Amino acid sequence: MFSFCIASAVSFVPCYAQQPASPIISISLQEAIKRAQSANIAFAAAISDAGIAQSERTIARSALLPNVVYHNQYLYTEGTERPANPVRYIANNAVHEYISQGTATENIGGAGLASYMRANAEAAAARARLEVARRGLIAAVVGNYYGVLAADAKSAVALRALDEANRFSTITRQREEGGEAAHADSVRADLQLQQRQRDLNEAMLGADKARLDLAVMLFSDPTTPYKISATLEELPDLPARSEIEAAAMLHSPDLKAAIESLRAARIGVTAARFAYVPDLTLNYFYGIDAAQFAIHNPDGVRNLGNSGSVTFDIPVWDWFATPSRVHESVVRREQAKVELTVTQRQLIASLNELYQEAQVALDQLKLLDQSVHSAAESLRLTNLRYTAGEGSVLEVVDSQNAVVQAESSRADGTVRYFIALADLQTLTGNMP
Repeated sequence: MFSFCIASAVSFVPCYAQQPASPIISISLQEAIKRAQSANIAFAAAISDAGIAQSERTIARSALLPNVVYHNQYLYTEGTERPANPVRYIANNAVHEYISQGTATENIGGAGLASYMRANAEAAAARARLEVARRGLIAAVVGNYYGVLAADAKSAVALRALDEANRFSTITRQREEGGEAAHADSVRADLQLQQRQRDLNEAMLGADKARLDLAVMLFSDPTTPYKISATLEELPDLPARSEIEAAAMLHSPDLKAAIESLRAARIGVTAARFAYVPDLTLNYFYGIDAAQFAIHNPDGVRNLGNSGSVTFDIPVWDWFATPSRVHESVVRREQAKVELTVTQRQLIASLNELYQEAQVALDQLKLLDQSVHSAAESLRLTNLRYTAGEGSVLEVVDSQNAVVQAESSRADGTVRYFIALADLQTLTGNMP
């Protein structure tokens, strides 16, 4: 638990009165992604699904290989007094029968092979869906990460605006005391100062909310103190469109998942049709199946021996269950085709939208930089004119507002470009 302490006349900050001071953790974007992956429920569920699909693939593969067991059994059957028929249950061989033998079984059929191929495709699709979940989580982390940077930048802008308002309020009072300005100028400057104080409070509150939103994704205790190691100063280059398109088509997890799902659906049709094909089963037995649990019987005959069997099952009638399974698998295959087509269209559309977003954001940043420079120069000149008695207080206030708006817009524009670039990198698989 924590309480709020008054840090200054214009802001409130959290105070941990009953907790020891904790070291502030520096978080890079890669570290934030790593921490979020270990704590996100949806991503953990995708990992579980991929692991289960891999286990199903192993199970399907094991069905194609010979199965070996060591079988032990004791049978007791009620006997008779007739030597020609010593047991009452003719299915049993003796009153006391001991079975201890190894059994090797191999089933040969197309259904097992098709099931393995389908499980293999489903495992690949699950891995692709895991990558989709990973990249979706990365996109969320990137948005919150740079959201913190934007909120901090706006807090810094609000603080500079408050300092400027304080300075201007001092100037207006001095000019009023010297008879160079009307009292209305001081009143207007005080109103501007109060507005800047409120703006700073709101900016600090927004920064605290942004930090908590990111902390929920990274820490078990959202109140853990941390700082962002990245800055908004160095802008990475925007890759060429041809590179982005090639990487997206090659590394898109959504496209891979759709392709593997279609492959699994096609193999499912083959597996269902294999129910019309006969199955061959081979069995080999080696061990004891005798009235004595011994290598030799009382007559000296060796009990250890081997036997084998071959079973050839021909499907005849199953009340139309197989045609229904085939029809079901065909419907799923057609649905998978539609999903693949839609995924391809969405990939092309998303690629165009994200690249245009990044390009526009980059172009806007150049204009925003010019706006910040122009607004700052305008404020400087307006302050000089007002100090010289040639300008009005409203001109100064308008210039101050223009600087705040330009700097805030530049912070938003920088974050917009970073997020758009991160979305492109996520789409193409270049995000770590």
